[in-house]
Amino acid sequence: MKTIKILSGALLAILAISCSSDDSKPTYPVENPLESYHTQAGFTTTSNFINSGSYEFGLAFSPNVKGVMKAITIKLPDENPALKVTIWDYTTKEVLKTETVNVANANTAISHPITDLALEKDKKYLITMNSNDWYKRSKADNTDATYPITAGNIKFIEYRWVGGATQTFPTNVSLNYNGGDLSFDFKRTE
Repeated sequence: MKTIKILSGALLAILAISCSSDDSKPTYPVENPLESYHTQAGFTTTSNFINSGSYEFGLAFSPNVKGVMKAITIKLPDENPALKVTIWDYTTKEVLKTETVNVANANTAISHPITDLALEKDKKYLITMNSNDWYKRSKADNTDATYPITAGNIKFIEYRWVGGATQTFPTNVSLNYNGGDLSFDFKRTE
């Protein structure tokens, strides 16, 4: 009888452990890939451009996992109370989201929270801003960076730009610099 009680107790313990699965999903940290991107690209030289003609410019990227964009991050060498930032579907060139960001202080990194924007794994996107002020990040010898560049869960495909003050999908690609500093906070969801 004692053996049956021990076996019954052991069986109940095993069943309790196997049935009490933790249904909560893992929590992932919020990440911003810009610093890692600059480091891996070798972009260690910075020049400031202020009132240097208007451009629509930014980075094409693809998440390596499913997640959400939670905020736009920006730093400019001059103030801009109405900086237009756009997130595009890279393939269709459709505007997915446009935000107006108040860059109230020059040379100060800011985070502009947005309603979570779902980003699909391996889908291509483009984040751009329209500005006449930016930091130019490049290699000291001005050689090209080698793309793609993986920074955390984000793979950067290229840097794109086009001249003009209107919201236009950039048609030019440059490999030897990045104009910014425009980025985003990303959180993996699965």
